[in-house]
Amino acid sequence: MQTETPAGSAPVGGVSTLDDIRTTVRARYGAVAAGIAQGATSSGCCGPTAGPVACCGSASATRDPITADLYDALDSSQVPETALLASLGCGNPTALAELREGETVLDLGSGGGIDVLLSAKRVGPTGKAYGLDMTDEMLALALDNKQKAGATNVEFLKGHIEAIPLPSNTVDVIISNCVINLSGDKRKVIAESFRVLKPGGRFAVSDVIVREGLPRAVRDSMPLWTGCVAGALEEHEFIALLTEAGFENASIEPTRVYTRDDAVALLEGAGLDVSLADAVEGRIISGFVRATKPGASTASSTAATVAIAAPQPKPNATRACGCDDGCCR
Repeated sequence: MQTETPAGSAPVGGVSTLDDIRTTVRARYGAVAAGIAQGATSSGCCGPTAGPVACCGSASATRDPITADLYDALDSSQVPETALLASLGCGNPTALAELREGETVLDLGSGGGIDVLLSAKRVGPTGKAYGLDMTDEMLALALDNKQKAGATNVEFLKGHIEAIPLPSNTVDVIISNCVINLSGDKRKVIAESFRVLKPGGRFAVSDVIVREGLPRAVRDSMPLWTGCVAGALEEHEFIALLTEAGFENASIEPTRVYTRDDAVALLEGAGLDVSLADAVEGRIISGFVRATKPGASTASSTAATVAIAAPQPKPNATRACGCDDGCCR
């Protein structure tokens, strides 16, 4: 009898420890970064055409249905080509997170830095964008892309998303692009996200999410774990973990539901039986996951301060604004 995988934990079959998953993910994504740094061209998926690794488990040049066509022409034009080639995500969180001037943003699993660089432009020179990644090759590529972009409000950190190397209550927004599903301890990732967010801070990530009924062979596939599918949480699991950590208003907005053709491409890339495609169809989605840490946001605090500082009407006021005729000149 199969034992069900607890929410937020590593798979029951195959590679099952956090260290094993990290080693496998680091090797795959490191190879992608190294290939791009060496000048390899993209296959239209997320790895070099001739390279040994593609992000979603395929070593072929097959177009990856998860990572393709995520950024529009405007976003693509704002970052170095190598940042775009290294995009291994499943969405565009910077376009959905409603970033504001002056905010501090943290990208979990920042890879080649595309979402960090786009976020830095949105928060402006008074804001800050951090990227966190565990893979040396990706960090080197990200630093090179930062230099090419001339970004001065960007900092890349080495570390694990289960132990974020930042103080508590220091970040306005956490974004991530198809990375949380790669973790073997999602509960800890979400708890750490809650810790570093300021009161009123926003959790706004793109991720792959699965629906009930995904075949066990797919859920236990290590190539599909590193390819954003096998390690993904079910919708109710993700919401439950966010709520357990203390977040409010948790929600998932589907941004894409993968078809049978998409399922065939994923199964072929992972070396699995394509006859599973009917059972996979419609059970894998890309979604935008939102939640808020309780407390006053910067915007609401500012509004309250403005309201308190507003001038009170004077007894001899003759104008609608509350001033007398001797002021406002």
